[in-house]
Amino acid sequence: MGVRSMSNIYAKLYQASMDADPVKKGDKVAGMHFNPLLHDDVQEVAMKALMNNKLYPTCSYKTETHEEYVLITCYMTIHDTETKQEVKIDGCSAMGGLDKFGTGQAMSYSRKYAFLNALNLRTGIVDDDGISAKPFKKIPQKKSGPKHGSNTAHVNKDVQEIKSDIQGCTNIYEYRMVKKNVDPYLETALKNKSPVLYKEISDLLETKGDELNRRTNA
Repeated sequence: MGVRSMSNIYAKLYQASMDADPVKKGDKVAGMHFNPLLHDDVQEVAMKALMNNKLYPTCSYKTETHEEYVLITCYMTIHDTETKQEVKIDGCSAMGGLDKFGTGQAMSYSRKYAFLNALNLRTGIVDDDGISAKPFKKIPQKKSGPKHGSNTAHVNKDVQEIKSDIQGCTNIYEYRMVKKNVDPYLETALKNKSPVLYKEISDLLETKGDELNRRTNA
């Protein structure tokens, strides 16, 4: 598709929104009821539409550290490379944990929301709506299993309880408290001993955090 010649940045943004493909959601993570909307997929669709109209985004971030979480606000500016005009997309925020990954995750979330707001990207996001979402079903505990004292039995029990705790979070504050308690267990008990379970719980945490951040910023 050729680049159009336009003198108004708003006309270019309108055309970029019209040109943008729908964002394909990621695969469901075990235990979650929806397909996540991933930052990299949103960015890929948004950047293609913007660049085709000679628009380029830059971002700055404001960081607020609270007792249980860090709040990152993304301030995106869309620049017209032909006319030097610009449009600001302000106030897209996301929360992250106080661990080494929290700030980066919150920056990615807030940037994703800025892209979504700038171009009104089509996502089919209705099935992610917290208003109509149904409560998670509790994962049933197995009545039989390995004999008492088995490490496998202990790990499985812990994992099931962790999943239930994560899925039961109804707001970002509950989620941060659960994540704060889960992270040390992931690093010490699962990361090296059970990589599959480690990834499963890590993905579940990330997806749940994304869902609750969307509700907070709705």
